[in-house]
Amino acid sequence: MAVDLLLGLQWGDEGKGKIVDVLTENYDIIARFQGGPNAGHTLEFDGIKHILHTIPSGIFHKNAVNVVGNGVVIDPVIFKKELDALKKFNLDIKSKLLISRKAHLILPTHRLLDAASEASKGKAKIGSTLKGIGPTYMDKTGRNGMRIGDLELSDWKEKYRNLANKHEAMIGFYNVDIQYNLAELESDFFKSIEELKELTFIDSEEYLYQAQKKGKKILAEGAQGSLLDIDFGTYPYVTSSNTTAAGACTGLGVAPNQIGGVKGIFKAYATRVGSGPFPTELFDKDGETMGRVGNEFGATTGRPRRCGWLDLVALKYAVRINGVTELMMMKGDVLSGFKKLKVCTAYNYKGEKITHLPYNIEAENVTPIYTEMKGWEADLTKMTKKEQLPDNLMAYIDFLEKELEVPIKIVSVGPDRTQTIHR
Repeated sequence: MAVDLLLGLQWGDEGKGKIVDVLTENYDIIARFQGGPNAGHTLEFDGIKHILHTIPSGIFHKNAVNVVGNGVVIDPVIFKKELDALKKFNLDIKSKLLISRKAHLILPTHRLLDAASEASKGKAKIGSTLKGIGPTYMDKTGRNGMRIGDLELSDWKEKYRNLANKHEAMIGFYNVDIQYNLAELESDFFKSIEELKELTFIDSEEYLYQAQKKGKKILAEGAQGSLLDIDFGTYPYVTSSNTTAAGACTGLGVAPNQIGGVKGIFKAYATRVGSGPFPTELFDKDGETMGRVGNEFGATTGRPRRCGWLDLVALKYAVRINGVTELMMMKGDVLSGFKKLKVCTAYNYKGEKITHLPYNIEAENVTPIYTEMKGWEADLTKMTKKEQLPDNLMAYIDFLEKELEVPIKIVSVGPDRTQTIHR
């Protein structure tokens, strides 16, 4: 049985959590394959808003097992807070939430290193969420990291201490004023570790292999977005993991020939949190309206998101490198009321018109070339059938499908799981 993928195609915040929640009833296993608590997956149903950071978005469905894969980095303190928030829902966490022994741990000193590194950059800062993600992946690739499986060994605290001591020496290298009380941070960390050890640890690649043999349906859930991929994103303003389809193979131990459908999610416009180039960013009333109506604030950081028109050059790039087979368009309802819409279909790149994403998309190199389309006035949030969608929205969707050469199967018209139209 092939493994389907669900990926964000922009700079994250596309609405992956909602769509995983909507699709989970069709799957037996939801497996998260990369990233850490820098992700914020928002789910809304029964009048309640839920924000998950590390736990897969299928956790509220009793039929699905949720796997945190080896490519994920886990902060035990944040993980414990997520678990505490779930307790009132009477979920069978022990059997429905499984963690790969090969997943790496975020230490308190990883977060301090993150803060020191970001502070040292001054105006050139990346816009890190300061969750310790980058330093944890650095230790992983430097072969120094601690993994979930280490917690089953008797000497894990010794390994922790050696690594934390190394980190403190590195913090001094940055020569910035970072105030912290490590003893207090460690107290929370060790308490959270004990709760984490009560969960079920697995050899996730073997578990998923056996599940496939048994015909189980698996959906791999990505975090962040394709334009934040460490290799293919707008480097260095990216995250520290592979957010694209290839990351599911390394982040779960799934062979490339076992990948089935690739579901790509994008907003009807574009947003970005933190620093980095954003060719279609708006600094006018239209951008302000998108942010206000779309409630564009980071689910993890609370930072306001930068807003702009949809960039088809970047979106085509993401579709191609991921091998996307079907698309889901989110937040079409936010564009209701705009008399005219713009879609970037090409760039003026150093005086030349191009339709591919170049190496450098900084503002001094790139000016977006737009196609204008008619907007729509209708309130989409109460609509439940594709036949109800206004003609100008359908024209917008048809235009995007023709340009992207991939069908748009889902149109989201609001944050609740019921506000989802299948085409």
